[in-house]
Order: sequence, then C-alpha cells, then structure tokens
Amino acid sequence: MNINPNRLKSILLVFICVTALPAFSGVAAAQQVPVEILLRITRAEDTRDFNGDLKTLLRDKRPEVRRRAALAAGRIGDELAVAQLASMMQEDSSVAVREMAAFALGEIESLAAADGLISAADHSSNQSSAVRARAVEALGKIAAAVPKAEEARAIPLREAILKILEFEHKRRAKPDNDVVLLSVTAILRARPDHAGPTLAPFLRYSDPRIRADTANTLARLKLNDGNNELRELLVTDPDPIVRANAARVLGATEDKEAFAALVKALGDPDERVRVSAIRSLGLLKDSRATAPLLDFGNKLLARVRGHSTKNDGLPTEINEINEIAISLGRLVPGSDDAAVVAWLRQVRDRTHLASPEVEIAYARVTPLQYVKEVSNFHGSEVRRSWSNIAQALGELAATKPSGTDAMSERKSAVAELRRMIQVSQIISEPAGMPRSAAPDILRAFAAFKESDSAEVLAPFLNEKDVVLRATAAELLGELPPSTSITKALIAALPVALQDQDLNDAALAIVGSLGKQKTAEANDAIKTALDAADIQVRRRAVAVLKANSSGDFSARIGKVQTRNSDSDYRRALSRIGKQVRATVTTSKGTFVIEFIPAEAPLTVDNFVMLARRGYFNGQIVPRVVPNFVIQTGDPRGDQNGGPGYSIRCEINEVPYERGAVGMALSGKDTGGSQWFVTHSPQPHLDGGYTVFGQVVSGMDVVDRIVRDDLVRSISITETVSTRHAQHAKRK
Repeated sequence: MNINPNRLKSILLVFICVTALPAFSGVAAAQQVPVEILLRITRAEDTRDFNGDLKTLLRDKRPEVRRRAALAAGRIGDELAVAQLASMMQEDSSVAVREMAAFALGEIESLAAADGLISAADHSSNQSSAVRARAVEALGKIAAAVPKAEEARAIPLREAILKILEFEHKRRAKPDNDVVLLSVTAILRARPDHAGPTLAPFLRYSDPRIRADTANTLARLKLNDGNNELRELLVTDPDPIVRANAARVLGATEDKEAFAALVKALGDPDERVRVSAIRSLGLLKDSRATAPLLDFGNKLLARVRGHSTKNDGLPTEINEINEIAISLGRLVPGSDDAAVVAWLRQVRDRTHLASPEVEIAYARVTPLQYVKEVSNFHGSEVRRSWSNIAQALGELAATKPSGTDAMSERKSAVAELRRMIQVSQIISEPAGMPRSAAPDILRAFAAFKESDSAEVLAPFLNEKDVVLRATAAELLGELPPSTSITKALIAALPVALQDQDLNDAALAIVGSLGKQKTAEANDAIKTALDAADIQVRRRAVAVLKANSSGDFSARIGKVQTRNSDSDYRRALSRIGKQVRATVTTSKGTFVIEFIPAEAPLTVDNFVMLARRGYFNGQIVPRVVPNFVIQTGDPRGDQNGGPGYSIRCEINEVPYERGAVGMALSGKDTGGSQWFVTHSPQPHLDGGYTVFGQVVSGMDVVDRIVRDDLVRSISITETVSTRHAQHAKRK
C-alpha cells in the first residue's frame, strides 16, 4: 500500500517509517506531559468536564501540555472552549499547539469558530501547512453539523473549502499534500455545490493517495466530472485503491461507457477492485452484466466446492459471491431468470441460507417463488436463517403491486411475517427462533405499513430484550402519531430508564415520543432529563429543544464515569510501552499493536475485556469487503455490548489499511465492538476512535467472512527500549 508519510504524524514509529514527526506528536508528546497533569486531563475528558482546571492548562507555559489540553477540549466538545482555542490557533508560539487547536475546533463543531478557521486555512494567513490542513478539515466538520434549518450559514464554509483546494491546484509551487487531502475529505463532509470541477484535476496527481481520496469523494457525492479519467485509471493505475475507487465512482454515477472496463476489472488481481467492479456493474442497471457476473460467480463456486466449513467456516470467496448476488438482484428483479435462480439456489445450498444478500437477491429475482418456498420452512432446520428470510421478505414491500401475482406476493409475505412474529412471542432459544432475529422480523413487517402495525408492534415494548424494545419503539415512531402510540411509549419509558446494560430502548422511546408532538409526550420526555445515562439526557435535551419545549442543556451535566484514578493511572502507564493483541480466528491469526498515547482509555477497555476472555468465541457479525470487518458483540447481531459505554478519544491518526477503530452508534457510545479497515477510509478520520493498527496478519483479516469465529485474544505488554531509556534518565 502506498502511504503518504505526512498524514501519519500520530502513528507510532513501529508501525510505519516516517521521515519527520512534529515535536509534540504521539508518544513523544504524551511522555513529555507529566503524569499528574495527564491524569487531570484524562479525568476531565472522561467526565466531559471543561472545567477551570483544563482552562488553566490551556495557558500552561509548556507547549506539550497546551497541545494535550487543546485535544481534551475538543474531545469534551464544550462551546465554552471555542474562544480560547481560536486564540491559540492564531497566536500560540508552537506550531504543534496551533495545529491541535484547529483540530479541536473541528471536534466541537461550532459555527462560532468558522471565521477564525477560514482565516487560518487561507493561503495568505502565513500559517504553517499543518495548521492550514487541520483548519480546512475543521471547516468540513462544522459545515456537516449545521442544522438544515440554518443551511445558509454553511455556505461560506463550503465556499472557503473549495477556494482552498482550487488554490492548491493552481499554485506555482508544489501543492501541499496534507492540505489537499484534508480539503478533499472536507468537501465530502461539507457537500458544496459544483465541487466536481474542483476535484477532478486531482485525479491526475502523482501521489496515489490523492488520486484515491479524490475518487472516494467523487464516489460518495456521485459526481461524474472525472469519469473520463477514471475509466482510464480503472484499467491502468498501478495502485489498487485508486482502481477500486475509480470503479466505485463509475458505478455510483451510472456511467454506461464504463461497462467494458468494469467487466474487465472482474479479473483484477486485487479483491478490493473486483468487489467494487461487481457492485458497480449492478448499479449500471444494464442487463448485459448478468452474463459476466454469472460466469465469475460460477468460477467462484467451483473453487469453494469441497471446502469444509466445519472448522474454519465459509471460504473467503463467499464475500465476492454475496456481492454478485446483490448485483444480480438489482439487474434482473422480477424476471424469474432461470440461470440466475439456479445459481442462487446453488449458493443457498452451499451456505445453508446463512447469507442475507443471497436471500434478498432470490426474493427480488423471483418473488412469488421465494414466498412459496419460505412458507414451507418451519422449525429448527432454519433457525440461523430467520433473520435473513425476514430481510428478504421485507424487500418485497418496496415493490409496487401491479397485477394479481404482485398482490399475492405481498399478501403472502405479510402473512409469513405475521407467522414469524407469532412464533417469536411464544418460542425462545434453543428450541426455536433465535431472539436476535426478532428485530429484523419487526422491521420487515413494518415496511409493509399494514393498518394494524401499531397494534402488532406495541406489545414488544414489554419484552425483556432491550434491543427488541428499542426496535419496536423506533418503528412506532415512524408511524403517524396517535394517542395509543403515545400512551404505549409513555408506559414503556420508566422501565427503559432503569435498564442497566444497554440504553437503546430509552433512547428510541425518547426519540419516538418526540415525534408525537404533544404536550403529554414532551412532559414524559422531561422525566428522562434525570436519567443516569448521559446519552439519554442528551437525547431528551435535543428532542425538547427541537420541539420548542425549552432549552434544558444545563441538565446534561457530567458523565458518571466508571473509572477511578487507579484506572486512569493503569491506562496512562502503557504510554511508551509496546502493547499488542494476538487475535486467533477461524481463519488464522493477526496481531494488533495499540496506541495508548492516542487513546489510553479505549486501549485499556479493550485490554481488560480481552483478559477477561470476553471476546473468546464471539462471531464476526459484519464483513463489508473493501471496507471493514467488525466484531466484539456478544449478541452477534451488532447490537450488543459490555453493559456500559466509553467516551470517544478522537485523535489525528488516519484510517489507513489495517487501522483498528471503535464502533459507535453515536458520540461516546463505544463499548466492545471494534473494526479493522480493509483499505484507507478517510471519511472516518476524526469521527471514530483509532486505537490500534494491524502489524501482521492482514492477509488473515482479508480472508475473514461473516460468522467466522474469534477463538481467543491474548495481550502482551512490554517496555520498549526507548521507553526504558527515558525512564532511566528520569
């Protein structure tokens, strides 16, 4: 993988060879900050308390302390810090401090910082390239956070970002790669109008990372301004990430002229390129793609025949097979195409109905036949597949009934979902349907918008399972407001506020009560202002404010942290050490090296869970080829956690290939679910905590498929030579 060393300022030297690091970045900075001060800063971050102590540290005479305090202010996110950080960004004597102040302002996402950031990002500001780069990154984050009702206030930020990138392209001197890269991602976040012509020239730059990130932004914004260049890059570029992202743009923009190049890319040696080509062929909506996709699919099936799934799960080829199924479902919906149906049947037999992608494709291609087949499935033979079948039946809700067959399909699908709901209310594991399938069944049923949806969903507010209650509450909130829904949600809220392990139900109920738009509902929401969980209090404040029922921001308060000073000291003691996790899976072993200097509490949380054996035996419930693998969920459905949440520790470490991040469902909602990236994901930078990097075994990560096992995780901590020498000098 080609890596731009200027972007990796915060990654440990053991990961990547970097020619020059700023004076106070990463481990070096953390080691220079006295432990007692780090302890105070960490405590403030963990409790989300921008107090007088932290304000004082922002004025400390030592630049390394000011820099670390600035990061803490950004993580806490209190707007009271904006004025002080803006002043630091403009006037501090240390470039490293000014850079971090700009980064922190982006994390706070306050429009109050906009003018200062625009000034700092401009080429005439005399700021260093590092400060300019972080300033433009911050502008993108702030623009993305502007409420729709105040959309006009984001326009100057968007225009400034475009102006900065245009200058970098036109300047006589060599453009600054950091500024270019962070501007490209800022455009993705800010979504300015007519950004395509500004972005397209960067597809011709010599740095492959600039070409790749530019294509990533064009793909996500569905801009076709560089398609002529991208068709060529897909075939000729030496960098696989560039080729993969080129394929993504061509599909996202439905470029019909790219058909031949995308078909050719099915033979690319890199799986990430092939996956992107498969997806894009489906998006072209050109039925000619059916034949080459089937041909490739049959080759993959031939390679997996005879593969034993007993010990190491499904073969890696299943990742591409699932992607082919998705594309075929898009290309020939409702066609009853015999060749496609036959191929899907083979895959279903091979995977034992364990793939939602295949089930959904089967339902799309031959809906009536699918409904007939699944109605004959009963009992434990398909226990693992209830969720997949429900998702496939839910797809039929999107079809517009025209004719007897279509009406029959819908009626049969609804009848089958009703049967599954009834079963879910009377049968529990291990004898019948797994409880984790019930949320998908409810979502599928709700998609049909039946007249009695509220009556069917409301009883699930009384379930013991928190996720099931949360799903029912969320779906009730999507229905037209009614007195009966309001009463059901109000009755369920007190129980949800007492949940100990997960806050999903309380958050969903508060959100759905907000949609009822009644005084009675708002009064119930106010009771959540006293919740022990800060996320619930934040949600209640936001909903009440949106409903013009008062600003209760003062009631949010501090986080009731689980950590003590001894926990903080244990976490901080790892800074400078080599801390690694050896992850043994059903596909092999890979090794993570953690970065406690950048995310001490996140690393500590992972280490403590691993040493408890928490991760052992868990499945990998999510695999998105060319994006991430995700695990750490004891439920196995991406809804579980350890029974508590940890705070985000956002840092400047970028999401390169092999980065290890903490999965979230919103700010400060991490717990135990974590992911590893297959390729660079710049849109995740500064949004999800990076706390490690895979240093060996990425080939194993690439082979992992959904439902593979994490057999065990072992932790090792050793004092590095440099850390030992530093301690000896002290």
